[in-house]
Amino acid sequence: MGEPSCSPVLDRSNVETAHGRIKQHIHRTPVVTSKTLSELASTPQPAAALVGTPHEGKKPAQPRIQLFFKCENYQKIGAFKSRGAFHALSCLAPDQLAKGVVTHSSGNHAQALALAARTHGIKAYIVMPTISTPSKIAATKGYGAEVIFSGSTSQEREAVVEDVMKRTGATLVPPYDHPNIILGQGTMALELEEQVQRLVKDDPSLSVHSESNIRQSSHTAVNGPMPPREPSAGHLDAVIAPLGGGGMLSGVATALNGTGTRVYGAEPSFEGADDGRRGLEANERITTVKTLTIADGLRTPVGKINWTVISDKSKVKGVFAVSEEQILSTMKLVIERMKVFVEPSAVVSLAVCLYDEGFRQIVEEEGGKEGWDVGIIFSGGNTTLEAISKLFATGEERAERAEAKIGKDGKREAENVAG
Repeated sequence: MGEPSCSPVLDRSNVETAHGRIKQHIHRTPVVTSKTLSELASTPQPAAALVGTPHEGKKPAQPRIQLFFKCENYQKIGAFKSRGAFHALSCLAPDQLAKGVVTHSSGNHAQALALAARTHGIKAYIVMPTISTPSKIAATKGYGAEVIFSGSTSQEREAVVEDVMKRTGATLVPPYDHPNIILGQGTMALELEEQVQRLVKDDPSLSVHSESNIRQSSHTAVNGPMPPREPSAGHLDAVIAPLGGGGMLSGVATALNGTGTRVYGAEPSFEGADDGRRGLEANERITTVKTLTIADGLRTPVGKINWTVISDKSKVKGVFAVSEEQILSTMKLVIERMKVFVEPSAVVSLAVCLYDEGFRQIVEEEGGKEGWDVGIIFSGGNTTLEAISKLFATGEERAERAEAKIGKDGKREAENVAG
């Protein structure tokens, strides 16, 4: 984007300012709990599940976890992206708005920017690869945007964006790699904090830190009652957010920095989609990702600005990765047990709680018998019954991954485009 008219400094106060700018345009999405899923997360994994992992042969962790779900699948356009898009536009000068905005995306950012532009009464130019699904193209056009097609590579998309900018003077609004996008996405964390506090105030038993739950856990402690712990009921011990380009995770980490709440990222591991985790191990940002993970909203490398936040241990404690099977299993639980309609990308955070033994050991060790209250971000619900049915099919039918695309040469392509 051009020079913004509001401060791009990444800190909590600017996330609060961002929330004030956009709250009239977005939904305050609900926070819900699930006793069933909290109990599942608090149950040790079977030893067989750890075979082939670094934890094979070890006693499975037995963390105590209370889950709080921030349902951004109920956000406008069906995903969290509306927050960043509305905030980015609120920071543009009048002369910039008058010339419109442009971006390249085939996912949720395209629809979010189109909606934000329509709300502000300005023009939106959305560059979409020709391999984009018809439903996404139709949804973007439905919000009034002018869709311009390009090839599927980043170079081809960026070339078309440059042409649009030269021709129209439109301002580029990137999907995730900009401070104003990050600050906008971080507003969900402010809401989550406040909503959990209110829920626990109304029903203290929802928190592992309530007096009744502390007494219960102390009765089961092997070495007697646990000593008093610092966390209080209503204060989240941790929040886990999905990680693709990093706009959401870096925004959540910025909003919660200094609050005492730990922030973690969650990724799919399939075909190298866990670039954030691998990058942290190598102490270097990975710049390219090409994967057909079913979590199609996370098929993109972490952005440059986002990386400065995510690689800061004081802001993001770590990133975990889960398998395709774990994502599917988690998605099935959410739809069947919670009756919440989500896309695969939305459930990776919960999958970490349920299946990542490393994370579960951290909760057991640091939370002790009392445990942790954990915030889970459901990032979106932009999928279809047809796509879900294909995901849960078997054999050859399942092999045709719902979000893989057919290119002009007839080959299946992995679309490296930010959601």
